[in-house]
Amino acid sequence: MLANPPFGRKSGFSSVDEFGRVSREDVSYDRTDFWVKTSNKQLNFVQHIASLLQTNGRAAVVVPDNVLFEGGAGETLRRQLLKDCDVHTLLRLPTGIFYAGGVKANVLFFDRKRGRPDLPWTSRLWVYDFRTGQHFTLRQNKLQSRHLDDFVAAYNPQDRHDRTESERFKCFTYDELLARDKANLDITWLRDPDLDDGDNLQPPEVIAQEIVEDLQAALAEFAAVAEALQLAKAEREGETTEA
Repeated sequence: MLANPPFGRKSGFSSVDEFGRVSREDVSYDRTDFWVKTSNKQLNFVQHIASLLQTNGRAAVVVPDNVLFEGGAGETLRRQLLKDCDVHTLLRLPTGIFYAGGVKANVLFFDRKRGRPDLPWTSRLWVYDFRTGQHFTLRQNKLQSRHLDDFVAAYNPQDRHDRTESERFKCFTYDELLARDKANLDITWLRDPDLDDGDNLQPPEVIAQEIVEDLQAALAEFAAVAEALQLAKAEREGETTEA
């Protein structure tokens, strides 16, 4: 299964009845096959995809950074995912390659396993850092397939159990992952060269485009908050009308 779920943080579901009244629920699903109940749609997408996979089914899912480090339901999800699935590869993507500018995304690769409740299926997670020192934009400097050639070679699709560590490709054992605070999978080890050398900054047009994309992402988040407030107001007015 290949998936790029929406990255919006809006939670809950809304509906409009025949009188134009808006109703909204923060959590309106009953999924006994989910590991944890949450209104975070990004976490629910991962759970839903994992539940759809048959034994030995494979998934590659685009997820934002918060899925890797968020506490509470996020931590519960990661621990169960590492236990019930073979979470074998994480590709950390640079910003500027998805529709929402400034969003930091990753591709999480895992296989669904069953029948071994007492032992975890994940033995080691390989992390490829394609983010540090990489800069792409939607127009001036687009990501192309050739930019991923090194990752494909490191992934070794012919036999992913035969891999070699490199500067950008590191391996972390299951015990190392669980020992991290909240089973945090937001793992970095490279230092951005732009931070080491003030004379090695990106061209002004690239910096300007990145600022624009960050502002667009912030505006999208504010729009989501505004919509949620409008829905809440409509609910209150509907309740007052009914009373």
